[in-house]
Amino acid sequence: MGKVSFRGMMADMTTNLLPPPITAPARLTPALRDQGHAALSPTGLRELLGTAAAGLDWLRPSWDDLPPDGHLRDGGRYRRRRHSCFIVDGGAVTQVPHRAHWQPIEYNALHGGLERWFEPMHSSVVASPAWTALLRALSAQCSAVKGAQPWYVEAHQFRIDTTDGIGRPTPEGAHRDGVDFVAVILINREGIKGGETRVFDADGPSGMRFTMSESWTTLLLDDARVIHESTPIQPLAADGHRDTLVLTFRSDGFQGPAIA
Repeated sequence: MGKVSFRGMMADMTTNLLPPPITAPARLTPALRDQGHAALSPTGLRELLGTAAAGLDWLRPSWDDLPPDGHLRDGGRYRRRRHSCFIVDGGAVTQVPHRAHWQPIEYNALHGGLERWFEPMHSSVVASPAWTALLRALSAQCSAVKGAQPWYVEAHQFRIDTTDGIGRPTPEGAHRDGVDFVAVILINREGIKGGETRVFDADGPSGMRFTMSESWTTLLLDDARVIHESTPIQPLAADGHRDTLVLTFRSDGFQGPAIA
């Protein structure tokens, strides 16, 4: 479903919404091993979280209180975000002291090499049982594919809006993040067109395109095997925006500038 060539994926944005190819939770690990990506439905994510899933929607209002991203090098005003970091070791989830977000330039040509400081996530969100369960469940999937180990997790709350007439979820373009796994979770999508997700092989031209439209739809990516992006959004109504939670999982510590 939705398979296209890389050249075809660069076609003009459309309001036709191709649904994501959904993977059942029981098939998540084999799908990540076989194809390097898998999408969970909202029901599938809740099944993965178990009893804590009831608290997921309690987290959503926190996206209404994201500060502007002051580091956009394209001059835009369309992105708001918060950022916090955690270590997940088995069932233990530990928030680490607040730190900058940093990526090497080979993974982010637009913002690479820059220490970017963002406001941390609200303590009430981090203390929520649903938040802890989410990090545990997704880290367990990473361990199922690459072996049990501590995971260094960076959490990014994003709101992309249409303040400038157009908003860019991935202003750096199609990219990898320099981590082991990436989870992109749709929180809300309101009054917009565009925002199509595109995933394609890192070493080949084939890929797929789809639009996540239901809250808590979750895309999991093996960052070494696939490249991803989301197309720009445009307004269909006042205050159009797209809210996501992006989690990155790395086995070798957090990314940071090399120490001389």
